[in-house]
Amino acid sequence: MELTFSELKTKEVVNTQDGKKLGKVCDIVFCYPENRWVGIVAPNGRGFGFKKGGLFIEMKSIVKIGEDVILVNVGLPKKQCGKRDCPPPPPPQHGGFDARRSFEEYE
Repeated sequence: MELTFSELKTKEVVNTQDGKKLGKVCDIVFCYPENRWVGIVAPNGRGFGFKKGGLFIEMKSIVKIGEDVILVNVGLPKKQCGKRDCPPPPPPQHGGFDARRSFEEYE
């Protein structure tokens, strides 16, 4: 399937975890010179663009790109627990393109 950015930005992004609409695609992130699409950015219901709290969605989280909607699988169900019951968050990963990054790098 070939898709232009103009076509992509008209599609609504919906999270399959909770059915929440995250807004329409407002940006894409790709890696140059590898010519690899890294992911998309959705406003997450907080205005336009990632400067106001947009959500980066990696390619591996995109379930389906349809005619009108993009289905994504982001976030985990929040688990209620005390501080002793929950394991500590994993340490941040650095390097490589699979590591989560801040969008300030792309501005």
